[in-house]
Amino acid sequence: MRIGVVTFPGSLDDRDALRAIRLADAEPVALWHGSHDLDGVDALVLPGGFSYGDYLRAGAIAAHAPIMAEVVDAASKGMPVLGICNGFQMLTEAHLLPGGLIRNDVGTFVRRDQKLRVEQTDTAWTNEFASGQEIVIPLKNGEGGFIASNDELDRIEGEGRVAFRYLEGNPNGSLRDIAGVTNERGNVVGLMPHPEHATELGFGPDTSDAMRSGVDGLTFFTSAIRALQAV
Repeated sequence: MRIGVVTFPGSLDDRDALRAIRLADAEPVALWHGSHDLDGVDALVLPGGFSYGDYLRAGAIAAHAPIMAEVVDAASKGMPVLGICNGFQMLTEAHLLPGGLIRNDVGTFVRRDQKLRVEQTDTAWTNEFASGQEIVIPLKNGEGGFIASNDELDRIEGEGRVAFRYLEGNPNGSLRDIAGVTNERGNVVGLMPHPEHATELGFGPDTSDAMRSGVDGLTFFTSAIRALQAV
């Protein structure tokens, strides 16, 4: 399986995402924001960082980059798309996911290993998790507060589109502790924490077994491979 990672001006975690894909035994494909060519990939990752310097609003300019026309079209046809942190912001700005992201309520950039609960396993990126499973994924953001109107929040909840929820403290003021959401079809998922930073022993969060041994993030990428193989 070939999974593309789009690099935008200001992307920071594109290389980490490419490595995570390789560790999951898929072929990583580097894509460029100014291109209209998805290079025949089977799935897409929009990585974290500060695309276009987060000018105007985080993810707002990147949502109008040339390649996003292809991303939107591919997503509408069912291609798995994962937006991580800044990528999540892009997906909301492109209206592929509901809601939006605003400045953290604590007023500062937050970096920590974050516990999450998996709420939705019927997606291309979460199908290898168990419902209710608790995982730990690194988080680092300054504009990570998920917002939506009360009616939209009720709809998201009612349709089972909350993918992840924060546990043991809400790091950014996200409404209803929402850390990630999915679209109706389940092929597009966005979250603020960074699964690509929890894919390799010796480099992930600490666990009860050993320091830096957390690899919960790898399951995102193996889930995508499983979803593609099932098609």
